[in-house]
Amino acid sequence: MRHSKRSRVAVIGTGMVGMSYAYSLLPKGLFHEMVLIDLDARRAEGEAMDLNHALPFAVPMNIWAGTYADCKDCDMVVLTAGANQAPGETRLDLATKNINIMRTVTEQVMNAGFNGIFLVASNPVDVLTAAVAKFSGLPEGRVIGSGTVLDTARFRYLLGHHFHVDPHNVHAYIIGEHGDSELPVWSHAYVGAKQVLEILDANDEQDRATMDAIFKDVVTAAYQIIQRKRATYYAIGMGLLRVSEAIMHDEKAILTASVNPGGAYGLCDICIGLPAVINRDGVRELIELNLSADEREKLFVSASVIQNVLRQNGL
Repeated sequence: MRHSKRSRVAVIGTGMVGMSYAYSLLPKGLFHEMVLIDLDARRAEGEAMDLNHALPFAVPMNIWAGTYADCKDCDMVVLTAGANQAPGETRLDLATKNINIMRTVTEQVMNAGFNGIFLVASNPVDVLTAAVAKFSGLPEGRVIGSGTVLDTARFRYLLGHHFHVDPHNVHAYIIGEHGDSELPVWSHAYVGAKQVLEILDANDEQDRATMDAIFKDVVTAAYQIIQRKRATYYAIGMGLLRVSEAIMHDEKAILTASVNPGGAYGLCDICIGLPAVINRDGVRELIELNLSADEREKLFVSASVIQNVLRQNGL
């Protein structure tokens, strides 16, 4: 893949998610160049103008509204285009229409000569990550979905809030589908060096209610926000930034991205949120957790939800 001195990212889709991500890049200096691409070219031009006017307060960057031809020299292409989740609608309800959009977008990006890393944020992200991997023909490790990066952040925030500690010191994962079938990995949840299950007793009725309430708030967070403000975008924008940092800084960071398990956990031929080591070349490897029997069963159920949607759409 391309390792250049002048790094470039393309953001395809200049809606709220795409622009929250684009805005988050301004103070970071991750890329020298950013191109905004949208079916609504005037919208992309306006967003580029607005971001350029912020550059006197940010790290220098060349920003413009461009075309798919500009993807040829990109290190990363971030896909945020597609239909948004409406009130009362699940992420999986978006599958068919957004798969068709991803097919068209991916083909145009690849026709431009792109040879970098795709980062997929559009929903249903696990289904669309698998679709982009198939349509692009790139090695699986170079097509990454945002997966449960955001769900994991919500989980850590809520645990930190409950225990009155900085969420940076909470180490816990949400894995599976980025959606209603996702699951918390309580067996590997820590506050600092102390296991959560040493603090909360899953067999105690009150503690179990606390754990269930925390997880319910994770799963329903998007629905709650959509009911109030029609869409979620700031947190996922920051989640995409975090994945981008891991890639561009070659961090080898462990993030719950949507990746092909490749046989890990007994799963294959799908993309699903799992802890993975992310570096400059994409997904270096998966971290296979020693799940409890209950967690493993729930992961299989979650994987089957994704697999069914893929089958229904010929993937």
